[in-house]
Amino acid sequence: MKITPFVLAAALSAFAPAAVLAQTAPVPAASDWRTIAPENLLVVDTSKGRILVELEPRAAPRHVERITTLANQGFYDGLKFHRVVTGFMAQTGDPLGTGQGGSDLPDINGEFTFRRGRDSQFAPVQGGAPTGLVGLVGSLPVATQPDAQMMVTADFKTDATGLFCTGVAGMARSQSPDSANSQFYLMMATNPVLNGTYTAFGRIVSGLDVVSLLKAGPDGGVLADPDAMTRVRTAAALPEGERPTVRVLDARSAAFRAHVEEVRAARGAQFTVCDVQPVAEVSGG
Repeated sequence: MKITPFVLAAALSAFAPAAVLAQTAPVPAASDWRTIAPENLLVVDTSKGRILVELEPRAAPRHVERITTLANQGFYDGLKFHRVVTGFMAQTGDPLGTGQGGSDLPDINGEFTFRRGRDSQFAPVQGGAPTGLVGLVGSLPVATQPDAQMMVTADFKTDATGLFCTGVAGMARSQSPDSANSQFYLMMATNPVLNGTYTAFGRIVSGLDVVSLLKAGPDGGVLADPDAMTRVRTAAALPEGERPTVRVLDARSAAFRAHVEEVRAARGAQFTVCDVQPVAEVSGG
């Protein structure tokens, strides 16, 4: 249950620009925000601080269900970030702490692509690599076919693929594409090598700085004294007084589009959809 050596080697050499944060975006209106449903907000408390992940069941329903089930059972409490590679990702979710373990539940088939309908609330982001139509479904960056393609498909939907940008949460697996179980990783940088071959199931909306503080290994191997997750639950499973509320700037709003344009101006010719991070406000908890 680990990222394969080939992918690891490619990731370490891949170009991975840091996300650019706009500083002068206009103040959004109340209608520009959306509140993340508590059942889709994963609250990951660690020895270095709190990480909040918006789960995206539209992109990976089976994987979101697995993460939710294990989290709310307390499975992840105390598990280590056993593999942390600076400039790549932080991997966890293995009860053995070796990269070889998993839960007692069966492995899950890969969800490397999903079918996007008009109800997915897709927000396009123009320009930059990868080429083609790219944008956001919720907080998750995706590459997809155009809406016009829906008119020639039986289900009136089109293919979309989650992109492994900074902050994206992905499911770890072995060489078999259908071997994901309990392990997952949080991206510290953009890595297109993973696109279409690993399952993206969500994105960090708060706590990306915490991920960068996790103890890293010198060569990408298993750490001897790793940091740990102290408690992992969906917000819906937490007592009301401990439950954070997160609202995210809606990617379809004019305020978010203005944010995108500021990021685009800052990045220039290097701009990609991966440079656009979620804009979130956290309260409570």
